Amino acid sequence: MQIIRKLFAISYSSIIFLFICCGLALIFFAALELWHGLNPSGTLPLRGRFNSVLEGIGLLTIAVVALELGQTILEEEVQRKVQVSAPTRVRRFLSRFMVVVVVALSIECLVTVFELAHEDPSRLPQAAAIGVAAGVLLAAWGVFIKLNKSAEELEPEAMAEAKSEDHQVKP
Repeated sequence: MQIIRKLFAISYSSIIFLFICCGLALIFFAALELWHGLNPSGTLPLRGRFNSVLEGIGLLTIAVVALELGQTILEEEVQRKVQVSAPTRVRRFLSRFMVVVVVALSIECLVTVFELAHEDPSRLPQAAAIGVAAGVLLAAWGVFIKLNKSAEELEPEAMAEAKSEDHQVKP
C-alpha cells in the first residue's frame, strides 16, 4: 500500500510540475504578445495593438487557471496527505476548482466580446455562449453549495479539521 501511495504522490507531483511549466510558458507568451502590441518601433495599427493586448489578457487568464490548479492539487493531494473522500473535502476541492473556472470563463468571454465586436460582430453569439456557460456553472455551483450545506452541518468536526489543516498548508 505504501508503494501505491508513493506512486500517487509522484504522479501528482508530476502533474503539478507540468501545470507550473504550462503556466510559465503562457506567461511568457503573454509577455511576448504584450510586447508585440506595445512595441513603439512596430508598424502595427492601433486595432492590432489592442488585439495583442487582449490576447495577452486571455493567455494570462489561462496561465492563472493552470497555476491555480497546480496549487490546488499540491495543497489538497500532496501536502495534506489524505484522500479526498470526506464530503467537506470534496466540497472545498470542487469550490476551489469552480472559482478558477468561472472566473477564467468570464474573463475569456469579455476578451472575446471586445475582440469580436470590432472584427466580426456576427460571431458575438459564440462569445455570449461562453458567458452563458460561465453563468450556468456559477448557478450550478451555488445550487451544489446550498444543497450540501446540510451535509456540512452533519459533520462539523470534519469542517473544523479541514480548517485547522489550512493553517498547516498556507505559509
